[in-house]
Amino acid sequence: MTDAAPDATLSNVTLPETTLPDATLDVKGMSCPMPVLRANRALRGMPPGAVLRVLATDRAALADFAAFCQETGHTLLSQHDAAGVLTFTIQRRTDPEA
Repeated sequence: MTDAAPDATLSNVTLPETTLPDATLDVKGMSCPMPVLRANRALRGMPPGAVLRVLATDRAALADFAAFCQETGHTLLSQHDAAGVLTFTIQRRTDPEA
């Protein structure tokens, strides 16, 4: 994965109230590539279409999760930063072979 630029912007997208995560993965304090590797493992254990919320503190995760979702076909529903904690909401792709 790539390092996030220091001035990387983060979109604060609000999900509809009906979009609740099926699971939350706390990878705060872990450095690249561990947040993405742990998220990948968690998503593989979830049913197609399930939603995973990931909590991270590594700024490289901004670029890493965008690239991860693009490469794997999962959907990055939202990402935001609150007091230094990055929250990513990812929907597992509907293809069960992912």
